Amino acid sequence: MAKSKQTFGKKEKEKKRLKKRQDKQKKLEERKAGGKADFDDMIAYVDENGNITDTPPDPMQKSKVEAESIEISTPKKEDIEIDPVHTGRVDFFDHSKGFGFIIEKETRERFFVHVNGLTEEIVEGNIVSFELEKGLKGMNAVKVKKV
Repeated sequence: MAKSKQTFGKKEKEKKRLKKRQDKQKKLEERKAGGKADFDDMIAYVDENGNITDTPPDPMQKSKVEAESIEISTPKKEDIEIDPVHTGRVDFFDHSKGFGFIIEKETRERFFVHVNGLTEEIVEGNIVSFELEKGLKGMNAVKVKKV
C-alpha cells in the first residue's frame, strides 16, 4: 500500500494560493465594474486653518504673495566681529598623559586641551589665552599660552 505523495501542509499551501488568486480576481472584477474614480472625487484642498476639506477655497479670499518675499533657508546673520582669542583658567592638566581642560572665563564652558595645542608650559590654575578649533568630540583649545 503506497502513501499519498501530497502531505497535509502541501494541501494547505495550495488552498491558500487558490484563495489568494480568487481574491485577486474578485478585486479586479470589482474595479472593472465600478469604473474609474473621477479626478474631482479624489482631489482634496487645505483651508486657511490647515484642515483638509473637499470643498475648493473661495477665490475672493486669495492673497497675492511676492516670490521674492518667501525665505526658504534660515535668514543670514549679521556679520558680528567675534574675538577668536578666549581667556580662561586651567582646570586640570596631566603632564604624564599630555591633556587637560580649560574653563573659559565668560561662558564657564570647559574645553579640552592637548599638549600639541600648547605654545608654553602650563599648570593647573594658570590664566591662559587660547583659540578654539573643532575636534572629533567637540571644541578643543589650541594655541594656548599664559597671560
